[in-house]
Amino acid sequence: MKILMVNKFFYIKGGSETYYFALKRLLEAKGHRVIDFSMRDQKNFDSPYSEYFVESVDYNGKMSKKQQLKAAKNIIYSGEAKRKLEKLIQDTKPDIAHLHIFQHQLSPSILDVLKKYDIPTVYTAHDLKMLCLNYVMMTHGQLCEKCKGGHYLSCLKQKCVKNSILKSGINVAEGYLHKWRKSYDTIDMILTPSLFYRNKFLEFGIERDRVSHLCNFLDRECPKVEAAKDKEQYFLYFGRLSAEKGILTLVKAVEHTKNLLYIVGSGPCREEIENYIKEHNMTNVKLLGFMSGKELINVVGNSKAVILPSEWYENGPYSAIEALQLGRPIIGSKLGGIPELIDGNGRVFCHGNVEELRQVLEQFPKADSSAYQQYCRRSKEIFAENYMAEGHYQKLLPIYEKAMQKHRNGRAL
Repeated sequence: MKILMVNKFFYIKGGSETYYFALKRLLEAKGHRVIDFSMRDQKNFDSPYSEYFVESVDYNGKMSKKQQLKAAKNIIYSGEAKRKLEKLIQDTKPDIAHLHIFQHQLSPSILDVLKKYDIPTVYTAHDLKMLCLNYVMMTHGQLCEKCKGGHYLSCLKQKCVKNSILKSGINVAEGYLHKWRKSYDTIDMILTPSLFYRNKFLEFGIERDRVSHLCNFLDRECPKVEAAKDKEQYFLYFGRLSAEKGILTLVKAVEHTKNLLYIVGSGPCREEIENYIKEHNMTNVKLLGFMSGKELINVVGNSKAVILPSEWYENGPYSAIEALQLGRPIIGSKLGGIPELIDGNGRVFCHGNVEELRQVLEQFPKADSSAYQQYCRRSKEIFAENYMAEGHYQKLLPIYEKAMQKHRNGRAL
């Protein structure tokens, strides 16, 4: 089978790209041909289809007025992406398309091409962009669902996109245009890595038979962890340091306790976290910076538990999946898809609740207890049951077949 795979970044930028390249490897190992479509970038991996990629776009960089106008137009409807995808489809004739993150840099203009060439289409919803113009259903630090029913003017009134009237207005124009054109009706099947996201799509009016839950997966063997002197003596957060991740709540929860907390990662909130630690003379929190590869595996594998204190609708974070594979217990907020990762292998708490999280940490089983060892075993069981490559493939193929059948029956408009 020839599978057109679309993602706007062609290097590892986040969880969606981790999934994209893992899925690409899996499908190719099973004998399928994967046809890439993305955006050019110096960080890109090699692809035999890179000549079809669109020019690099950085919406966060400095732009002239003319460049800003062009950028706004491309976010709403990219003629370049439409032309280049059409040429790629003409030259390769794919059997099915599997979309990942494509909005803004590629834009929903590509959906018109898939419709024109009558290609069955599957979309993995790594985020909530199809339902919420700023991707995350959160504005100014608060959860928000005011766009439900396609009421996108709320985005403009609240300046939901980077606190900018201009950027919010562009996204509102994008939202109303593609609502009016029914652009997303081209998609036959929508896949969500968490059950929470599936339910959210249904709440927002997407037809039940179009949405399926399919967890992300890891395609690596379980790595060997080198035991450290501080093995199972510290709690760990690893990932992006941004406000919606709830890291400051976590830091406050270990204040005035004997619990040791390691924080791994980089992001816009690093300075704020550093300042809080210094101002409150906290010696039990260590900021370790960005880590990857073997260094990260060892820090995760030696942790007492991995903490997911998110205060937004998290989907199916790879940090949690990696922790499960290494047999680490998980402590997570009762929000989004996080509770789905915790079933006899850890504890949950109400997001943003410093006192409740502190109690969970204080009462967490000791590392040498039978209860703790059961948490570790259960994490590995959950990984084996839900996040293995072969199991993922066996669940994905019937979804591809269902998309093709729906398409033949006239599901796509």
